[in-house]
Amino acid sequence: MKEILTLNNLDKEDIIKILDKASEIEEGGGKKYADKIMSAIFFEPSTRTKLSFISAMYRLGGKVIELDGGGNNSLKKGESISDTLKTMGLYTDIMVVRSPYEGTAKRGSEIVDIPVINGGDGSNQHPTQTLLDLYTIRKEKGRLDNLNVAVVGDLKYGRTVHSLVEALNKFKGNKVYFVAPKEMMIPKYVTDKLKLEYEITENLEEIVGDVDILYMTRIQEERFENKEHIKRCKGKYIIDKEILKISKKDMSILHSLPRVDEIHTNLDDTPNALYFDQAKNGIYVRESIISMLLEKNEKPKYDGKGYECKNKKCISYIEKLEGKYIGNESNKICFYCEKK
Repeated sequence: MKEILTLNNLDKEDIIKILDKASEIEEGGGKKYADKIMSAIFFEPSTRTKLSFISAMYRLGGKVIELDGGGNNSLKKGESISDTLKTMGLYTDIMVVRSPYEGTAKRGSEIVDIPVINGGDGSNQHPTQTLLDLYTIRKEKGRLDNLNVAVVGDLKYGRTVHSLVEALNKFKGNKVYFVAPKEMMIPKYVTDKLKLEYEITENLEEIVGDVDILYMTRIQEERFENKEHIKRCKGKYIIDKEILKISKKDMSILHSLPRVDEIHTNLDDTPNALYFDQAKNGIYVRESIISMLLEKNEKPKYDGKGYECKNKKCISYIEKLEGKYIGNESNKICFYCEKK
């Protein structure tokens, strides 16, 4: 199975296999891995992703060792992230990595022999979150095609949105509404890759009546360089039970969590609210991913070297790595962060 580093290298069939395996595990099936150890390497704060991966590994019968970015490791002494990952790869059988730098999981994948999973890399992608989102949607709607999906809030830095849109693009008949102020709108490098129909708007009320899935996001304050943008955008999209008066009766509300104030708690007990179901489904999906990768894993490939990435948030820029690219001479993207 392909390592879960980005949604770009997974096709529709790969996604379906992961979701089908998750269904089997939820129903009580699946192999155990008592002799395997997972390293959970989180250079950024995390609750659901980190704990659900740990829970998934324990449920599979395995063990876990952890490393975080809080200073209780050799990064404090000046060790590079690459050397840290290389070392952790010597001690464990599978690795999940979260980092503020785009492409960190790909960097880990090329320097360790074990399978690597991207637990979120900066504002780039969060592929396992998207897979559990898809699992939740499929359970609720019975399909992953012919859906109208509105993604709302911080679409500029919201890596969950970037990954979700990449995935929806692989299925037929989907339409995405991007709902955000201009300061937080979806980046052009994301929309440039889309074949599905999409619409850009700032007005949620105008389109919510056509929506099957409403995906809310929080403002990623930790990633905004311009604090004035946060002030102008904060609180712009807050939903409560009133939204159900103008939406489809069976509209489903998703959120990767943590929420701040964008979803009122009076929605929590409605049949429309699926965000805590998402969190629970993360265990089954991550069990599926871990078990499939422990059986077989396929490392990503690049097309050439000699390409210097100018993205200052890319791991190759941060650690002054030799540039690698995907694509041809006329259409190169960075192997690590997948930016042009």
